[in-house]
Amino acid sequence: MANHKSAKKNIRSSAKKRLSNRLYAKTMRNSLRDFRALTEKSAMIETVSSVIEKVDKLAKKGVIHKNKASNLKSKLMKQANK
Repeated sequence: MANHKSAKKNIRSSAKKRLSNRLYAKTMRNSLRDFRALTEKSAMIETVSSVIEKVDKLAKKGVIHKNKASNLKSKLMKQANK
């Protein structure tokens, strides 16, 4: 267990950040899953921008790596343009 006051605070803050990051990441994964389940092209075109916004926001916050965000967006656009 941590002995210093700052180390204890760091443990508390990292636990809070972990919970919020898990929530954001799970929300993104759910939206990706819903997008991939779509079959109509018109529905895909409508939802692809909102999914890309979520991915970009997570990359900006540092929840996911920027290259992972780029790869996800590339795959989404490939699927939408099929």
